[in-house]
Amino acid sequence: MPIQKILVVEDDLDMQEMIVSFLQKNGYMVSAAKNAIELSKQIKSNKTDLILLDVMLGDDNGINLCKQIRKENNIPIIIVSALSADQDRLQGFEVGADDYISKPFNPQILLAKIKAILKRGTKIASLAYRRNTKSYHFDEWIYDGKKDIIISPSGFQVSLSQKETKILKVFLANSHIALSREEIANAIDDTREQEKALDNLESRAIDVLVGRLRTKIEKDTKKPSLIKTERGVGYIFSCEVITKDE
Repeated sequence: MPIQKILVVEDDLDMQEMIVSFLQKNGYMVSAAKNAIELSKQIKSNKTDLILLDVMLGDDNGINLCKQIRKENNIPIIIVSALSADQDRLQGFEVGADDYISKPFNPQILLAKIKAILKRGTKIASLAYRRNTKSYHFDEWIYDGKKDIIISPSGFQVSLSQKETKILKVFLANSHIALSREEIANAIDDTREQEKALDNLESRAIDVLVGRLRTKIEKDTKKPSLIKTERGVGYIFSCEVITKDE
């Protein structure tokens, strides 16, 4: 199973270092940010499975940042705050947080919350397409999230199977991020056990689906420029994707 990736958003560098070290020792891949600008860059450049978001970030407000994140994607978020009143907790949940933990906290409690959320959470956390409110523009193609259709550069609608469409959505929501076959399989099948490794037949099925999608959107399937094979990992959608609210 791919290592799950957590983004720690904390401007207290000592606290940040402590959390990052603790999570790394418990088997997670961890990156860090100390403000809104770094947070935005991390989300855009790295696939993130969960965000630990501190409320007090200097000039930035974690509650507002949580609200902004929720407009774009479904990454699970745990709010971390020194404020523990019910009203403060409620405010966090109202803007889309998945859980809330108060400082000072027991690291083992935090770990338990993370495991619980990741276990029940979305298969690929950053699948913004689940909202179905956007259109995705890439290499003169358009995927209409509301109508669930794809339009070619020449203006014609291209027919995709349900699974081909699901795979395309995964790639569009995670452009320039290498995705393993397991992550793709988890995203297109909500009933699949997330921790279950793919067998050879399942891996081959993903390769076949990707191959079929390539035949419909690539100019040259022998030299694909959109969906590239990432050796030792899986696949990467290497095209710039622009999203627009419809």
